[in-house]
Amino acid sequence: MGVAIRTADGSDRELVVRLLDEAFGDDPVSRWVFPGEEYRRTTHHRLMAAFTDVVLAEGRVDMTEDGRACALWLSVPADEHYVEPAGEHFVEPAGDHAGEPAGDHFGEEGGDDAVRLREAVDPENERVERIARLTAESHPADRAHAYLWMIGVAPRHQGEGLGTALIEHELVRCDRAGLPAYLEASSRRSTRLYERLGFAFTGRTLHLPDGPRMWPMWREPR
Repeated sequence: MGVAIRTADGSDRELVVRLLDEAFGDDPVSRWVFPGEEYRRTTHHRLMAAFTDVVLAEGRVDMTEDGRACALWLSVPADEHYVEPAGEHFVEPAGDHAGEPAGDHFGEEGGDDAVRLREAVDPENERVERIARLTAESHPADRAHAYLWMIGVAPRHQGEGLGTALIEHELVRCDRAGLPAYLEASSRRSTRLYERLGFAFTGRTLHLPDGPRMWPMWREPR
């Protein structure tokens, strides 16, 4: 049976934020940004809300009809510099997949997106700003592409193939448009899973200071 997918809108905001908060609460990158279980429990949702607001305004959120999984996509033009705060974290167990855009998102034009993100989410947490800068520096800028910012599946429904269905839904569009796709995987296991969908490691990992690595991956259209 196929997975029914729809485009989320503003009325889905709280559902998307809650879904991402649950899916990424124990993700390696989230643990690094918000060390400590209690700290993460009370603060992590603010980052998920910031991401959701950006993509609802400037990109597209694909969601399974039943609300069990969602994917945040952005269309990135060539040679456009932007801040992408957190990259991809696909949280699902083995057997499936585990679980910034152009312009100004967090303040006045001409400011620093990374600083504004930190101030909006967790002003005293330098790691929010640091990861924004790190991913922005590594992001490909020479070709327009679809960017998978985040994808998450409700913990109780991980391993059911929902994430794969969401990604394939967008990759069909990419192939029809001749558009590449890009993401940052948060584990070696997820890189192997993305390879099955045509993504390839770019050859350079992102190292979070005293923290985990991320694997940028690129997919040529088919």
